[in-house]
Amino acid sequence: MSSAIHLLSDSTINKIAAGEVVERPASVVKELVENAIDAGATRIEVEIMAGGTSFMRVTDNGRGMTMEDARLAIQRHATSKITEASDLQTVSTLGFRGEALPTIASVSRFTLLTRRDGEDLGTRVQMTGGKDLVIEEAGTSVGTTVQVEDLFFNTPARKKFLKTNHTETNKISDFLGKLALSRPDIAFRLISNNRQTIVTPGQGDARETIRAIYGSKVEEALLPLEFVGEEIAVEGFITKPSMLRGSRAWQTLIVNGRVIGCRAIQKAIDNAYRSLIPKSGYPFAVIGIQVPQRTIDVNVHPQKAEMKFEDESSVFRAVYKAVRDAIRAEAGQGLDAIAAAVERPKMKQPQPSIEPFTFHPAARPAQSASASRTGSGYVPQTIYEAVHGGTGLSGTAAVHFEEAQRRIREEKGMRSAENQIPYAGAADSKEQEATSAARQAESMPKSGSADGAAHEGQTPLGTGSLIPIGQVARTYIIAQDEHGLYIIDQHAAHERILFDRFSAEAEHIASQQLLVHLVLSFDARETALLNEHKELFARLGFAMEMSGDNEFRLMEIPADLQPGEAEDAIREILAGLFERHETSAQEIRQACLATTACRAAIKAGEELSLRQMQLLLEALAATAYPFTCPHGRPTILKFSDQDLAKMFQRTGFHFQGGSA
Repeated sequence: MSSAIHLLSDSTINKIAAGEVVERPASVVKELVENAIDAGATRIEVEIMAGGTSFMRVTDNGRGMTMEDARLAIQRHATSKITEASDLQTVSTLGFRGEALPTIASVSRFTLLTRRDGEDLGTRVQMTGGKDLVIEEAGTSVGTTVQVEDLFFNTPARKKFLKTNHTETNKISDFLGKLALSRPDIAFRLISNNRQTIVTPGQGDARETIRAIYGSKVEEALLPLEFVGEEIAVEGFITKPSMLRGSRAWQTLIVNGRVIGCRAIQKAIDNAYRSLIPKSGYPFAVIGIQVPQRTIDVNVHPQKAEMKFEDESSVFRAVYKAVRDAIRAEAGQGLDAIAAAVERPKMKQPQPSIEPFTFHPAARPAQSASASRTGSGYVPQTIYEAVHGGTGLSGTAAVHFEEAQRRIREEKGMRSAENQIPYAGAADSKEQEATSAARQAESMPKSGSADGAAHEGQTPLGTGSLIPIGQVARTYIIAQDEHGLYIIDQHAAHERILFDRFSAEAEHIASQQLLVHLVLSFDARETALLNEHKELFARLGFAMEMSGDNEFRLMEIPADLQPGEAEDAIREILAGLFERHETSAQEIRQACLATTACRAAIKAGEELSLRQMQLLLEALAATAYPFTCPHGRPTILKFSDQDLAKMFQRTGFHFQGGSA
């Protein structure tokens, strides 16, 4: 009776291994390019056809192999990288298992050409589906070329699961782009269907490599990051929160030179950007991490796409701090630096049925009684003359840049000398109701935030050279400097100011007592939630006590919230708590702060004076993270003079004070 257990053939073993190592054409490119990097190549060229399914060729100028080395390289587990199991603890090369070439050769028509420096002839190795081995001398340049044709031709079940050629091409492009970012000192080139799609300079400049792969817009939005600890070093780049994509494809994580995927590191980036970006967006990131080789295990994934850390929490903290510090440092450069660049819009025919926005020059205080007090009373209406010398701005008057700058400098000097904000002509009742955005900036604590991040060393900022000139639709503030035009969402900007202020008040938000207490009714679930999070509401500035079945008497509310909006704010916070059953207290508090800030902020449709706009810009510049509102919407957009010239199709544009 024959045995039911039998040994598999080498061909079958190789095909099974290929299923683990060679998932798709991009896996082949990754393995071959990593081998080229290990061989010391400084130039690597990848050429593909039909998404790599019909043809792939990887050429490098590395050390090459002798004929004997080439013969051994196509055998399973033949490698020059390690000699025994203990070497896995210190292996620093990208490849080390010796599986790549034999597994690739087992599922394709495979050709290898290689020559070492100093040898007259090189070696050609040919195989078809892991069989019909041919090894012979051949003329070739120094280095190695591997050509792979008809991938998975002998494993149709695997081939049918490949995606479209376009998708497979994108996968290869993504893989190669990430590998290029991990080694900016190597010149990479990708040719797809006879078209060059990636070319990197290979000069060792990571910023230039990012520009070559992702374009100048991304390069201009980069923020450098760096952290050096006892055993961990982090460096690289992230982008401003205003530049996002819908997936993590833009995030490249590199540990000891190896491109990996790591949820802990990705979570650290997410936490650092929390409240700066919408939940659906991810920032661009190229983050390189150096740790002692003994503290990681790179042999936990068949494709070496993941690794295990001895102390994952320390890596998390290092990345979080590096990213957070980079964002904070960028905020210190002023509003012109953090403004999101605006892409050139697609030109469309005007639609006469759509009523265009109306531009509103800032109103004089006497002209608008409704504007004497904004939604939450943060920006006073009554100091217009302090900036503009007592003269109003008519609908057709222009704000001269140098004159406006001079007046604002003079006003700032007066304010510094008096050590207070002048409320010229303000009624006593209005002074009690209104607190200016400038006062917020001056009283902003320097440490503490909703997520525990410290702000040590944070310095209040000025608006630089930004001069407000009016509003559009009583929602967007229009400002200028010498080199561009800025559009600020007044609600999003004020929301960010309030959120950062609330976050900095780590223990308790200042409250105001209500002269007439409000009695609020809730259902049973809401009552239970209010009792459960009583301390949280107290820290947010709400003082309540039960006054009956499912009834609460509201005695105090946040000082920045209008009494008429208090009930809506509490109900919105409760709605958020219902949706966050298993999140941390930190996340609950942050969501509550965002809701409170949104309710208290200036609303769209409220008319502001130029002075109010200026104070709002000053307060925005003084916040730690002015890029976006707490919900991730940008606060400020920038049109440079070059952008405007392109939009108006002006060639050779250069503004010198006259007309062109």
